[in-house]
Amino acid sequence: MFARVSTFQGSSERTAEGIRVAREQILPIARLQEGFRGIYLLHEPESGRSISITLWESEQDMASSEEAARRAREQSAMVSGDAVLSVERYEVALSEVFEPSRTFDM
Repeated sequence: MFARVSTFQGSSERTAEGIRVAREQILPIARLQEGFRGIYLLHEPESGRSISITLWESEQDMASSEEAARRAREQSAMVSGDAVLSVERYEVALSEVFEPSRTFDM
């Protein structure tokens, strides 16, 4: 699996709008991309810094999504007033998401 990590800097007051755009416009487009496996959007309110992590099945899938990702970053930054500080690409060396098992009362 591979990850594209984008770092944004902006005003915390406009973060809610950026998150809304990510949820309503960017995520549906990302879901249509071949090999898309997930997204995390992290935000630190005090500093106004946000990090977007998108996950891709293969390096080729990530590379194929570059143009759509660039447009999504620009759109998100325009709406939220954020500056795009960096965009980096990584191979995921370890991944685990813990989901507590559900228990059912009988």
